Amino acid sequence: MKLLLVSAVALIDADGRVLLAQRPAGKSLAGLWEFPGGKVEPGESPETALIRELHEELGIETWHSCLAPLTFASHSYEDFHLLMPLFACRRWEGIVSPREGQVLKWVHARQLSDYPMPPADIPLIPILRDWL
Repeated sequence: MKLLLVSAVALIDADGRVLLAQRPAGKSLAGLWEFPGGKVEPGESPETALIRELHEELGIETWHSCLAPLTFASHSYEDFHLLMPLFACRRWEGIVSPREGQVLKWVHARQLSDYPMPPADIPLIPILRDWL
């Protein structure tokens, strides 16, 4: 089974809320909410991939020093196995804005389970809830 490395981030604002992005129509798992991030390209570290993805998807800039490893997800889907490190980030420059047609929502950790998520993301909710 193919291993897919995806890097994700819990962007945390000054009020302690976490940013969720809704997968747009036409993509796999459309309509589900997820933590921002994306595939780690060949030659990239998970942190470098996140910095690139946050710029492309949300129009913000952050740095390696602002990405704190928090936990990871390991989940088998039908066609691949997903390995997804989740970082926490409280510092960035710019205004978060959707650049790829996704809907964004700032959510308190205790409300994360109210949003339908991909199976790999669900085990991350209690960790974030306990940590925040």
